[in-house]
Amino acid sequence: MTVRPLIGITSYLDEAAWSVWRQRAAVLPQTYLDAVSRAGGTPVLLPPQGGGVERLIGALDGLLLAGGSDVDPARYGAEPHPRTGPPHRARDEWELELLSAALERDLPVLGICRGLQLLNVALGGDLVQHLPDETHQRLPAEFVRQGVLVRPESRLGEILGPTAQVNCYHHQAVGRLGTGLRATAWSADESVEALELPDRAFAVAVQWHPETDPDDPRLFDAFTAASCKEAAR
Repeated sequence: MTVRPLIGITSYLDEAAWSVWRQRAAVLPQTYLDAVSRAGGTPVLLPPQGGGVERLIGALDGLLLAGGSDVDPARYGAEPHPRTGPPHRARDEWELELLSAALERDLPVLGICRGLQLLNVALGGDLVQHLPDETHQRLPAEFVRQGVLVRPESRLGEILGPTAQVNCYHHQAVGRLGTGLRATAWSADESVEALELPDRAFAVAVQWHPETDPDDPRLFDAFTAASCKEAAR
């Protein structure tokens, strides 16, 4: 029987509305769950909470850091830009603990948008808090389709080849690279669009949103395949 790896996906903890209710809830776009399921994984939501990180990471076969709100600039020693969103400190703290435990265990990690930025900050890097030309985020809730150049001699290059068309929605970008990280993709304006930790089995993060593009499952397939190896150990 084929092993379906357990993939933990970080999520929002925010006010939401359904039926007659409006209250705090753990929420995540269905596109993340669908992308993991299509690739052969079993998605498990990981909303911000107190404790249990080591046990969770020990039970998972892969960690997906999902998109979301801006990382608190205090995490990289900066004052907030006027366009930086309000901090969600509980989520930052929770995801940084999950990421640290996952990297220590060499659990497969995939970061998406905020997830890429969190990985960079976790390893001592910083962020450009607002991109003035708005080429990566033009209208609310509308992805920008654009091309990226991929470093051929990288894990991402093995998966996608030298170029890819991707869906972007971000107003921040990587500034100073964190320790050990390698930039592996760039947009036309030279913004970093992907990072990797070369000394890990699978630690890849992209600034775009591959979960919104079911016609190109290659990144999720590769992440799930790495997680299958973890599940089989």
